[in-house]
Amino acid sequence: MRGLVLPCILGLVACSGAEPVQQSNEDMPTAQTAPQPAATSNMSSEGSASPTRGTAPSSPDQPLAATGWGPLRIGMSVAEVVAALGPDSNSGAVGGPDPEACDQFHPARAPEGLLVMIEDGKLTRISLIDGATLRTDRGLGVGDSKAKVVSTYGASADETPHKYEAAPAVYVTVWKAGGGTGDYVQNAAARGIVYEIGANGRVQAIHAGGPSIQYVEGCA
Repeated sequence: MRGLVLPCILGLVACSGAEPVQQSNEDMPTAQTAPQPAATSNMSSEGSASPTRGTAPSSPDQPLAATGWGPLRIGMSVAEVVAALGPDSNSGAVGGPDPEACDQFHPARAPEGLLVMIEDGKLTRISLIDGATLRTDRGLGVGDSKAKVVSTYGASADETPHKYEAAPAVYVTVWKAGGGTGDYVQNAAARGIVYEIGANGRVQAIHAGGPSIQYVEGCA
C-alpha cells in the first residue's frame, strides 16, 4: 500500500472525492521492510565472482611443498607463473647461462626470498634463499639447524656432501615421489625438497620441485 489512501478500484474508497474510510490499526496491513541490498562484490557480467588480479596470496598459511607454493605448481607454464605473481622483478639480471633453456628469478609479487626456476618454459623449482620467511610443509625455514631438519624427517632424509663448503655443510634431500637415494634422479615426475646446509650447520637455502632441486649452482 502506497500511503493511507487506497485506490478506488479496490472499493475501499469512494471515487467521488469523498473522505477516505479510516481504518483501525487492526485493519492496517503490516508494513513490509524493503530488503537490504546485498554487500557488493567484484562480479563478472555472468554473475560469478571475478578474482582480483595482481594480488599475491597471503603467505603465512601457505607453506612450501615439493609440489609447489600458493598459486604456483611445479610444471605450470611461465605464462601462468607471471599471471599469478608477476614478471621478473629484476629483468636485467641473468638467471642462467642460457635463459631460454633455464632461467631463475624473483617474481614481482612473490614473497621476499622466493625464486622460481623456469626450464624450457615450465616451472621446475621454487627456492627460498636468504631473507625468506616462508617455511616448508614440515615447518622448516632458512636459518634452522641441520639437526632440526634431520630429526624432522628421520630416515627419509638423504645427506650428500656440499660441493663448495666443508662439513658440516651438506645437502639434505627428501623425495616425496619418484625419487631415490644416491644416484642422480632424472624422473621428470619426481618431486622433493632439498635443504642446503652451510658450514655453520644451518639451512642457507631450500629448493622444492622436480629433478632440478639437485642443481648446486643456479641452473647447473
